[in-house]
Amino acid sequence: MLKPFCLAAAIAAVVCSAGSAQELAGTLKKIKESGVITIGHRDSSVPFSYLDDKQQPVGYALEICLKVADAVKKELKLDKLEVKLNPVTSATRIPLIANGTIDLECGSTFNTPDRQKQVAFSNTYFLTSSKFVSKKSSNINSIADLKGKTVVSTSGTVNIKQVNEVNTARQLGMNVLPAKDHAEAFLMVDTGRAAAFVMDDILLASLVAGSKDPSVYAISTEAFSQPEPYAIMLRREDPQFKQLVDQATADLYKSAEMPKLFDKWFNQPIPPRGINLRVPLDPALKRAFEKPSDSADPASYAS
Repeated sequence: MLKPFCLAAAIAAVVCSAGSAQELAGTLKKIKESGVITIGHRDSSVPFSYLDDKQQPVGYALEICLKVADAVKKELKLDKLEVKLNPVTSATRIPLIANGTIDLECGSTFNTPDRQKQVAFSNTYFLTSSKFVSKKSSNINSIADLKGKTVVSTSGTVNIKQVNEVNTARQLGMNVLPAKDHAEAFLMVDTGRAAAFVMDDILLASLVAGSKDPSVYAISTEAFSQPEPYAIMLRREDPQFKQLVDQATADLYKSAEMPKLFDKWFNQPIPPRGINLRVPLDPALKRAFEKPSDSADPASYAS
């Protein structure tokens, strides 16, 4: 039997240990102390994260991030949490996460094994593959048809890496150009400065749907990749924050609210021009909502 002094010391040790386990660290500590969470957004990643006609950030991914912000506010028991929105590009999004400028990146970012060496990712919220858009008049129907042509992709994306790898492997002799953002890349095809724009198929569909004459363009059926996961990006080695983000996204995905949120952005008119993407909920994505995962392996979503 423990002596009274020893028993008291043992109880105190347990209490101290429990208290330590609950101490805030990393991003949650930063947010608690500042009363601010900073979300990185894109300006032309329709319908995920982009600017509306009032130059205000909107989108499917942004709404999911705002739900995460609500969960953070509740977890930290804050009366008020200021949400700052910070613009990012394909090239700046990872550095801005890593250096602490933004806490969450909510755009159209692939979760890949290479990127997981630099940042962490939430549960997947979309699946898309890398294809190309061209003008129908150019009669480019396959990747082989791109041989010797000028092809553009957005700087800092997985897509430009994929097109360069295919270009080398298949000796296509393409002139691959980087664009600062998706809007610039699409404009290069529109104005004839590039024969094709390689990007995620959903983003290409958005750009075509929002163009002056969608009938002018064709999106390839052949893809540079398997369907790959989009997810919220956050800092690595921050288990407290990642656990909260994963729980918040899992709760949302499994809720009755998620089908409505998906339908709002993919099957209804969206700002600023009221275009309707008419994208059904893919069975693989439906499974990912039912069993949330932060896997970077495209094969894990196949069945």
